[in-house]
Amino acid sequence: MENLLSIITFIPAVAAAILALFLRGNDAAAQRNAKWVALFATVFTFLVSLFVLAGFDPANTGMQFVEDREWIMGLHYKMGVDGISVLFVMLTTFLMPVTIAACWGVEHRTKEYMIAFLMLETLMLGVFMALDLVLFYLFFEAGLIPMFLIIGIWGGKDRIYASFKFFLYTFLGSVLMLVAMVAMYVDAGTTDIVALMDHTFASETLSVAGIQVIGGLQTLLFLAFFASFAVKMPMWPVHTWLPDAHVQAPTAGSVVLAAILLKMGGYGFLRFSLPMFPVGADVMTPLVLWMSAIAIVYTSLVALAQQDMKKLIAYSSVAHMGYVTMGIFAANQQGVDGAIFQMLSHGFISGALFLCVGVIYDRMHTRDIDAYGGLVIRMPAYALIFMFFTMANVGLPGTSGFIGEFLTLMGIFQVNTWVAAVATSGVIFSAAYALYLYRRVVFGDLVKEALKSITDMDIRERVIFAPLVVMTLLLGVYPSLVTDIIGPSVEALVTEYHAAIPASVDVAEAASH
Repeated sequence: MENLLSIITFIPAVAAAILALFLRGNDAAAQRNAKWVALFATVFTFLVSLFVLAGFDPANTGMQFVEDREWIMGLHYKMGVDGISVLFVMLTTFLMPVTIAACWGVEHRTKEYMIAFLMLETLMLGVFMALDLVLFYLFFEAGLIPMFLIIGIWGGKDRIYASFKFFLYTFLGSVLMLVAMVAMYVDAGTTDIVALMDHTFASETLSVAGIQVIGGLQTLLFLAFFASFAVKMPMWPVHTWLPDAHVQAPTAGSVVLAAILLKMGGYGFLRFSLPMFPVGADVMTPLVLWMSAIAIVYTSLVALAQQDMKKLIAYSSVAHMGYVTMGIFAANQQGVDGAIFQMLSHGFISGALFLCVGVIYDRMHTRDIDAYGGLVIRMPAYALIFMFFTMANVGLPGTSGFIGEFLTLMGIFQVNTWVAAVATSGVIFSAAYALYLYRRVVFGDLVKEALKSITDMDIRERVIFAPLVVMTLLLGVYPSLVTDIIGPSVEALVTEYHAAIPASVDVAEAASH
């Protein structure tokens, strides 16, 4: 089908426009209508996106479903997907109906809330499909606006502080990326992402302010993009905006932030950093690997000290993203496969954990771990679901969490055994903080009066968790569903990456003599 990617991308935006133009009032009927329109739009987007998955050919490592038309001032509106991006598109379209269903209790400015999520879906899908630098940047940056509003209007008591911190951190990192994009256009004469992958940027050692930059222009461009993607992931030590954003965001905002928005950083590394700046990436790899290992251990220990459930899960997200960056920069088949698998798996598991917190927050209006205890007595179904996703987060074999961590650790072990040893300790720490949280909230005696009348999950809440349980189990026992699709594209990426490094290094050495 022609223009299929554009149709998928802009269905939510059209639904948002319909809500903005035609829905009036804020009474109960208008609120209900806004929710149903948003739910229908996101479900329809998912159903249409299945045509992309059905028509996708994993053996073809190039871009598929490509749309390319002249836009403005010589720029092109160009969209396409390959084996690396197609599953991020599916993750987004799969999780958005779940997110909208989780918003059903919202009564404050419901129409605007739904519009914000629908626009956010369009912008996130655009990031994963854009094949032009300018188009990518517009989608990447514009995605900040709906999330800024979701946290700032519907968040907790410190929402203004958290929303501005989120915006400033991610925006300032992206300013450097914009400068790098201009330099790339000047050097290559195009903003076409596919053409830029084939362009060889200079890698001769440069002297900048008296400092010798090994890898030259490639290293400088790599660092500019790294500033943006590292904040987005987020990597240690630029992760501090994430716990604040999660704590203040409404439940649905936390789900989208953890499950999809963070993945844009990892996707950026795979789409830009490795294929376009291989020498720069090779120069910076030891630093990135150790930053990732430190992130896994440090943020796991910080998670152990938290009293707020959302904050604990937020630090857990930073630790799990450490495995992702490690796998990507291991730059081998297992590492990159594992990193992509981990991002997809983390989307289901972390999204579900934030929903688990939301279930009891809706009833008790507190996220303090000490406010709970003994919930298994009153909420056995909730205790079962929470246990399942806690185990998946720890990496229990049979769940998708195990596959992602195992593959990334296999990949990194081939590159640096010390980093692998430090990172493996994170598996033990993750079990410590996850089981600590679960024991304190679910087990023990039901002694607090406020909890004695708490009710178990209703039908809507159980239906929300069902697809997440299915995907977590399915990918855990049948990982080739993912690896068969991403494998050929990852193999091509890794092969080209390693082929580019010695050739570029030889040129750099010849130029220095």
